[in-house]
Formats: sequence, structure tokens, C-alpha cells
Amino acid sequence: MITEFFITEGEKPKRLDVFLANRERDLSRSAIQRLIEKGRVQLNGEPARASQKIKPGDRITFDVPKAEPLELNGEPIPLDILHEDDALLVLNKPAGLVVHPAPGHWTGTLVNALLYHFETSGGSASTIGGKERPGLVHRLDKETTGIMVIAKTDQAHRALAAQFKQHTITRMYEALVFGVPKKGHGLIELAIGRDTKERKKFSSRTARPKASVTEYKVVERFGKIAARVDLFPKTGRTHQLRVHMTSLGHPLLGDPTYGGRKVQALETLDIPRVMLHAKTLGFCHPVTGKPMAFTSPLPPDMAVVLAGLQTVTGART
Repeated sequence: MITEFFITEGEKPKRLDVFLANRERDLSRSAIQRLIEKGRVQLNGEPARASQKIKPGDRITFDVPKAEPLELNGEPIPLDILHEDDALLVLNKPAGLVVHPAPGHWTGTLVNALLYHFETSGGSASTIGGKERPGLVHRLDKETTGIMVIAKTDQAHRALAAQFKQHTITRMYEALVFGVPKKGHGLIELAIGRDTKERKKFSSRTARPKASVTEYKVVERFGKIAARVDLFPKTGRTHQLRVHMTSLGHPLLGDPTYGGRKVQALETLDIPRVMLHAKTLGFCHPVTGKPMAFTSPLPPDMAVVLAGLQTVTGART
């Protein structure tokens, strides 16, 4: 696929590979550099170098070969299934499990586990998400744990997707954050998108801001070093909860992407991962219309950190 970029007035001089990495969300800077080395990027009609500086008036021609994923196969990865019927499946996702295949993760994903489950149980997944995302109506980050719903038919997929789009889905997350918010309860309204300087991050510093809203409630304080909060996303942007809490000055524990080194350990406690858990998911059944709600307790690793905070600070539940 060939894409052209025309550099307009006001664009600051920067390296060609940096410019492209900020605009091609699915490609890393190193991947772009490899494409440049293969001659797939031209600057003003000539083969480009990664280190060349762009300037207003420049024309960049970018030829990205279509990615051909490996054939996806089912894998016997254990699933914690909370409910299953002919239309949908509800599961409790563990930490460390990538939801769908992508470069670097063609195997060992939730999709591979679902394919194996359906192969052995005689079921199927909806096709709307395509070959790489069968049944996926929504997703959770790799390190986030908790409740997910999977569509088994296209009809169920459309109905569930409509509920997510209309924000009629009930969702509540539990998180452990650095420091203690001044207000015990509040609403964060901050439009976010892919960061213009750091492509792996999302922030309000973006060329394509999307409205994002999160309600939060402090439920437990651990001195001044940390807090336990309930989060209620009103929209579903990538990294929304992580970015919104960081915007308050309280990044999630275990999230160095947004909180740096200070959130990876507190006092004598090591934080093994991002402390975020999708505790509650409620929706109407796509066929019967019956209200359904599922709740998952804190996973063991997050419960250990919580108990450690209570011990260190003398807090009591």
C-alpha cells in the first residue's frame, strides 16, 4: 500500500524515520528504518535515508507491504470461563495474556485459546472481527486482568458492539494508583489519542484527539503513598484509564510507560505489573435481552500488593 505525505508549513524539522513513526501507529521506528533500507521510502522522488531531515514542501512516498499473518491455530491454553451459551462466552482474563495476534504475538494469545476451545467443544466465534479477531467485541491490555465477553455469532457481535457504542455497558475497574487523589470522587474529561512524540503512548498531546470520560472513586487510602480506586469508563479509548489517572498525577502502580520508575516499587513492595483489574461487566443478552452481570475478585498478584500496602501503611479495610 502506497501512502504519500506532503510536509506543510509549520512542521518542525525532524528525522524522516521519526516523522513516519509518529504517523504510522502500527509500525515501530525500527520497522520503518528497515523499510527505508529496503528502498520502500522515497523523499521527493529519490531513495531516502532514515536520518534525513524533512522540511515544508517535501513529498514522502511510503510503500508498506501488506502484512501476511501466519495461519492461526487453536492452542490448549486454559480459559477461566464464567458463562457460555449459544450466543456468547464470558471469561476471566489472566495477566500476561495478549488478546489477539499481532506482529510479535502470532501465537499464545486469547484468540488461539478460543479457537482451541471452540474446536474441541463444537462451537464457533463470530466472523465480524476478521480472521485475526474472531469473536472479539472489546479487549483488555496484556497486563490487565478481568471480565471479557466474546461473541459466538455475528448477530450477537453486532448487538453487543452496539451496546458498547451506545455506552449502555456497565463496566467497573479496580486499580491501585501512586499517591492519593485530592478529591475522593470525580469525573475526568480529557480527549486523548496517540501521542505525537512517543508513538507507544496515548495522551492529550495528539493530532487526533477523541473525547474520553472516566469517573473515579477513592475507596481506600494507604497513607500518602498509594490509593485503591474504582474506575468507571464512560468511553473506551486505548489506555484511557491509565492516561486519565496519570493526568491527575496518580499513574497506576506497575505502569512504567506512564508513571516511570517510581511506580514499579513502593516501600518494600515490588509491583509485578500494571495494577488494573476489570472487575465488573454488565450488558443485555444479545438474543434474549435479559440483563446479565459478572464480577471477578482481585487476582492473586494484585491482592498480594494490596495486602502489602495495608501492612506497610497500617491501613485497614
